[in-house]
Amino acid sequence: MSDDYLTDALRNPRGRDGRAPDVFRRGGWVPMREYPDDELVDFVIVGTGAGGGPLACRLAEAGFSVVAFDAGAWWRPLEEFASDEAHQEKLFWTGERLCDGDNPLKLGTNNSGRAVGGSTVHFAMVSLRFRPEWFKSRTLLGYGLDWPLDWQDMWRYYTEVEQALKISGPVRYPWGPKRPRYPYRQHEVNAPGLALARACEAMGIAWAPTPLATVSAPREHSPPCVYRGFCVTGCATNAKQSGLITWIPWAVKAGAEIRDLAMVGRIETGEDGLASGVHYHREGEWRFQRARNVVVAGYAIETPRLLLNSANSRYPDGLANSSGLVGKNLMVHTNQAVWGTLEEEVRWYKGPPSLSLSEHWNYEDSGKDFFGGYAFMSQGPLPAAWAGAQTGNHGLWGQALVDEMQKYNHQVGLKIVGETLPQERNCVTLADERDEFGLPVARVTWSECDNDRRLVNHAVDFMRRGLEGIDARDIWAEADGTAHLMGTARMGSDPATSVVNADCRSWDIPNLWICDGSVFPTSGGVNPSETIQAIALRTANRIRELARRGEL
Repeated sequence: MSDDYLTDALRNPRGRDGRAPDVFRRGGWVPMREYPDDELVDFVIVGTGAGGGPLACRLAEAGFSVVAFDAGAWWRPLEEFASDEAHQEKLFWTGERLCDGDNPLKLGTNNSGRAVGGSTVHFAMVSLRFRPEWFKSRTLLGYGLDWPLDWQDMWRYYTEVEQALKISGPVRYPWGPKRPRYPYRQHEVNAPGLALARACEAMGIAWAPTPLATVSAPREHSPPCVYRGFCVTGCATNAKQSGLITWIPWAVKAGAEIRDLAMVGRIETGEDGLASGVHYHREGEWRFQRARNVVVAGYAIETPRLLLNSANSRYPDGLANSSGLVGKNLMVHTNQAVWGTLEEEVRWYKGPPSLSLSEHWNYEDSGKDFFGGYAFMSQGPLPAAWAGAQTGNHGLWGQALVDEMQKYNHQVGLKIVGETLPQERNCVTLADERDEFGLPVARVTWSECDNDRRLVNHAVDFMRRGLEGIDARDIWAEADGTAHLMGTARMGSDPATSVVNADCRSWDIPNLWICDGSVFPTSGGVNPSETIQAIALRTANRIRELARRGEL
């Protein structure tokens, strides 16, 4: 197949008839393969983000018939993305969710996605590996749970992800075991990134340019990043190596069907107790797609919502829920920031929002009064988001807000990605309210624990001292803030205390799989996208091995 396929599919994903994308082969245009609902396909995958996208790609490449569903649209970045914060809210999952607990979460922007490619379409591209000890945090560090995965095994899949996405990163990364050189050179560090570097040097700790999933040099259909700064609202140039322009086109090339604007509402099980397919809503009606295997990759809220809503007489508590843990142990990342003003001009909107970082407190265990870790990164909020932060945190309106925004080009910030501990009381359940499809709305309950608060207090104090070390003035801390969602269907070695095994296969229903951030037993102090993709590649390989042995 010609490389032109990738460019043409990206420019015209819905195809000439407005539905399926066209694929360019030698000799002309060929439509993407479409499977009839009544055809028994090997795999149905619910969700096309960091979990579902790589899995669809690798399973299709292995010769399995694959249909991947997404509730969102299949966007064309070059034609349909704008440098407009409000316009790009179309990428977020803004459907109703009921949030409660001691510290109710704010959902819908930086922690969810509703588009083919999922949250990777608007993620900040930060691509970090878990610290090896985190995979055995209970045994080695005395908190959380042990994962049923070996860190060295995961290290190989991290390398595969980094090569596939051509991660741009530094020649030498100062934390963790030795790793292969990143495929693409690091991005130039912008002014806010250099401010973090100076703050770290003032405190005597290491820093590094951030490994990012946006190319620093041309790559086939992707031009190098032009540092326009709208990364977290969707890249309009295709420099960002999101699932939308990597895993999804590769999956289609291998024969998978991507079914957009298709909301999956329930998984059906047969008389044998196995999953038999999914009910989904598309083009104004409910339909049913038959499947030999069902993979749920809807992320940490929609995954348990679907499993719980699929309850029936055989599985009255929902699917894969004999442990009672579906929806339990929801984890987030704390995302507090410290802001200040510098005398010199910063213009922090220029470039990706996090071009430098420090993982010092992920790898340093002394000097802490908390379990877990956090990374902190340079920041570059866009103007509308920054104005909203001023209004929300300081109550500024009218002329007072205009006056404050005059400082915009001189402001600087540091923000954490901080680990929270798994707690059963933090959970996703079904509410009585219904959405536009008649499905129960998710109720999301989350409360901080004492350890979470100690980590945040430590991080805020440390970042404040960093900004003081570079002579920032008017320093203030943002008290609230969370990002990323994990847990709710965790993996483990014991069916009594987990939902899936190390291969992401349900203990209860062997042809039901869960492959997204919901399987995380612990959250770690780094952005989860690279780990989710590594797990997806590992799961695809395990499925291939199981099929070869006749155990699928």
